[in-house]
Amino acid sequence: MTLAREERAALVETLRSVGPDAPTLCAGWTTRDLTAHLVVRERRPDTGPGILLEQFAGHTEKVRLEATDLPWETLVEQLASGPPIYSPFRLVDRWANLAEMFVHHEDVLRGAAAPDSDWTPRTLSTELQNALLTPAKSMGKMTLKNSPASTTLQTVDGRQVVTAGSGDPVTVTGSPGELVMFAFGRAPVDVRFDGADDAVSALVAAKRGL
Repeated sequence: MTLAREERAALVETLRSVGPDAPTLCAGWTTRDLTAHLVVRERRPDTGPGILLEQFAGHTEKVRLEATDLPWETLVEQLASGPPIYSPFRLVDRWANLAEMFVHHEDVLRGAAAPDSDWTPRTLSTELQNALLTPAKSMGKMTLKNSPASTTLQTVDGRQVVTAGSGDPVTVTGSPGELVMFAFGRAPVDVRFDGADDAVSALVAAKRGL
């Protein structure tokens, strides 16, 4: 089983545990909304452009809202079964869905936590942590390129993952999983900031994510 499938299975287990009405880190979305998003993303290729392009977002949201009317267990089963044979994600699941499943799993696990609260991450395998370095780097390049600080993501053992943005330097140190969460703009997140206070404050306040 790939790491993406393992994380999908863990997400499904958590969803079944908390039910359809639990909060998530995705603003305004319950677990039902989030699960509908994941199902539509894989099963309705026509909604793909609307995830990134505003002019198509209305169609994507319409289809997602329709999916929320499905019975909860149906939604969860569709997510558990993975991309159908016609889905573009079928052949690239292990690469395209690792960060997607990880981040949205954490969205559910952290859904009730205050953004500025201390957070103790779950224990991840060394294999999963190492695999998350790739999305930490790719997402960091994208989401921090307009950062008000020259931001370096660094692992706790000193490996520099990516540097992006401009301004005074700030180093963000954490495990690969937490660096992924930071790059996606999620909070709470267990990272340490090193840099001038003004630069750190500006970085934390800046919008990140897609």
